[in-house]
Amino acid sequence: MLKRSFIIVGLLVIASMALAACGGPTFECEDPIGCVTYGADEPIRIASALVISGPNTDLGTDSQYGVEIAIDFKGEIMGHAIELQAEDDGCSAEGGQSAGQKIVSDPTIVAVVGTSCSGAGVPMSEVVSEAGYAMVSPSNTSPALTDPESAWNPGYLRTAHNDKVQGKAMADFAYNVLGVTSAAAIHDGDPYTEGLAAVFAASFEELGGTIVEFTAVNKGDTDMRPVLSAVAAAGPPELLYYPVFTAEGGFLTKQAKEVSGLEGTVLSAADGMISDAAIEAVGEAGEGMYFSGPDLSFSGGLYEDFIAKYEEKYGAKPISVFHAHAFDAANMIFACIEEVAMQDGDSIHIGRQALRTCLYATSGFEGITGELTCNEYGDCADPKISVSQLNGGAYERIWP
Repeated sequence: MLKRSFIIVGLLVIASMALAACGGPTFECEDPIGCVTYGADEPIRIASALVISGPNTDLGTDSQYGVEIAIDFKGEIMGHAIELQAEDDGCSAEGGQSAGQKIVSDPTIVAVVGTSCSGAGVPMSEVVSEAGYAMVSPSNTSPALTDPESAWNPGYLRTAHNDKVQGKAMADFAYNVLGVTSAAAIHDGDPYTEGLAAVFAASFEELGGTIVEFTAVNKGDTDMRPVLSAVAAAGPPELLYYPVFTAEGGFLTKQAKEVSGLEGTVLSAADGMISDAAIEAVGEAGEGMYFSGPDLSFSGGLYEDFIAKYEEKYGAKPISVFHAHAFDAANMIFACIEEVAMQDGDSIHIGRQALRTCLYATSGFEGITGELTCNEYGDCADPKISVSQLNGGAYERIWP
């Protein structure tokens, strides 16, 4: 019996020595939706889900560059390098669903910068939310995505403006600056395009204008003449606003010039068509048309450093309009990782709910796009909207 007691005591001593050698008891995650752990020399992993193929590539690639520059500027977090997994949102519901499922299948990814397009953001935000991840979009602008009665999901935030702001601003420009009193709006059924067109139409009518037609084309259509003819027959309007994407916007712009009754109609679109690819798609027919979108008249040393790095790294000036919003989205995530991560020897543990809570509590965050403060549903932008005109193959900011 005495011999057995010595054996037990000896085993307990050996076990305690082993625990001491390993740095104590194993870490127990108390976060309600789990933790991500990175051991010594393991990189902190984030993902991006942006449109990096197809006709809207410039939109997503520009944001992708913003994320990459944010990683370059940050360098590391708590001694850990930062690694990016890039996925394509396809600017579609199917693409967003697929990218989201691929990302959440990897438990080492702590957060996502994405999506580019609101149509991809709706299904992806649901997938990401259910898996407990955090997602910050640089360019989803559909009001639905931060509306708890519509498409908002816990863990979703954005640094882009809400189109309730953009639609109202464009209506103000059309009615009070251009002096038009009748307008029509065309969307393509995407949450972004339909939401923005609807806000524009409602705001224009509130100002005293008349919406003669509110209608839609289908994504992938190439013959827009039937819809444009219906618009002409209903008015014709003094202004036509079609906040769609590059391919459909190119066909609408060129074919509007061919439809009887629309010869004198002012053509206008939005930030989904502010890119080199969109300039090529509209061709000469786009000369003089107007585009609403985020105001890029940023100032300050950080943006100057960003642009210098962008041109050095990619050999070109920014190719679209949401690069700075993507930079800010990534840096918001980095700041919250630093705030909530728990050091455990050479390892760190990041609570998923803790990260979400920190992001929603963001207040007065100094970014390129302004001072960001998030509300409980993830609207974080310091929203500034401008209108540009396409002159000589270049966008020129003209208002405000």
